[in-house]
Amino acid sequence: MNKDFTFTIKNICFDENYHPSDNTRATTNFANLARGNSRQENLRNALKMIDNSFNAMAHWDNPNGDRYSVELEIISVDMGIEAGGQSFPSIEILKTNIVDHKTNKRIEGIVGNNFSSYVRDYDFSVLLLGHNKGQAKFSIPDNFGDLHGKLFKYFVNSNAYKQHFNKPPVICLSVSDNKTYHRTENQHPVLGIEYLPNESSLTEQYFKKMGLQVRYFMPPNSVAPLAFYFFGDLLSDYTNLELIGTISTMGTFQKIYRPEIYNANAAAGKCYQPNLKNPDHSLTQIVYDREERSRLAIEQGKFAEEYFIKPYQTVLEQWSANYAL
Repeated sequence: MNKDFTFTIKNICFDENYHPSDNTRATTNFANLARGNSRQENLRNALKMIDNSFNAMAHWDNPNGDRYSVELEIISVDMGIEAGGQSFPSIEILKTNIVDHKTNKRIEGIVGNNFSSYVRDYDFSVLLLGHNKGQAKFSIPDNFGDLHGKLFKYFVNSNAYKQHFNKPPVICLSVSDNKTYHRTENQHPVLGIEYLPNESSLTEQYFKKMGLQVRYFMPPNSVAPLAFYFFGDLLSDYTNLELIGTISTMGTFQKIYRPEIYNANAAAGKCYQPNLKNPDHSLTQIVYDREERSRLAIEQGKFAEEYFIKPYQTVLEQWSANYAL
């Protein structure tokens, strides 16, 4: 057994011809769009929405609103566990690339964006659910998220990551519908208006163990804040175009996945509580199966338990106990 885990990074273009691979988590948001009778129309419409959003935000020297287009890559990370080729599909993320049609240049964007992980499915859909089954009061298991957090930090600090990507990842998620967010006076030209939550969420605590801090911003032309998880300094470590790539991509996906929040007909006010039952919203022309996503998360958590957590439990516990950056 290797003392150190290894990582193999693969990439595939996410375009209207995309078909999910056998190793892709079925609940991965972009995989959900790429199935069924409407798959190609779904993908084409989603990508057009992303381009339109990008050009609306990057409006300088862009009089016709068509200077830029966004290319997306799905980055799949397999973790090598045993000598001899045994590996486990650990992480899947999106990478943006920006094409400037005026200068004919291709600009590298941010990696991260959408974040998928089998081990996170296990933590939330198997371990956490099992821990609270039959309990009168909700609680969190000891060391919840420790292994996942250490594996993620180990990957980001690995030579494999540094060889493929120039900057740390930024992960962009929706806000929590059981928290209240308060508008601040801080405003960034691209990220928009900053909001602060009334309390920390379980997701925040989980991502903190991954080494990530979080800030909430409502970008221009948006109606609700997005959660940006990052290392370092979000406002100064990335260029405006890099940030716009993430905002346009994830803002579009959130309009599709969470229309009650991100395609609402009224924008968030000074005090904002997201509502997944908000009837005053518009639907996109894109088919998305949220019910399937919730059901499959449990199945995929059990997959991680059967093929990763249980077979390598001793090795993982020993590694986690000794791991330090």
